[in-house]
Amino acid sequence: MPACFDLGGVMTLITDAHLARPDDFYEALLHAHRGLSEEQSQLLNARLILLLANHVGDLDVLREALAAARAGIIDQESQPPGTGSGGKEST
Repeated sequence: MPACFDLGGVMTLITDAHLARPDDFYEALLHAHRGLSEEQSQLLNARLILLLANHVGDLDVLREALAAARAGIIDQESQPPGTGSGGKEST
């Protein structure tokens, strides 16, 4: 059974490294945004999210992904720079 399924056959979110070539994907993502305005770039992101969500096709997994992506964002933005939170280190 694929790693994205638990023992009960329920699909779960994969949060560990899973891309075979993550650097190549990152480069392709940057290339897709190259030359776009901010508005066009946001539209590309929205379309990509919807395409991938359709591919995943499991609402519970998508909700889990939304929660994981949102986790800590508000807390990170409300803390002063240089506190070491959110991967920001003081210089």
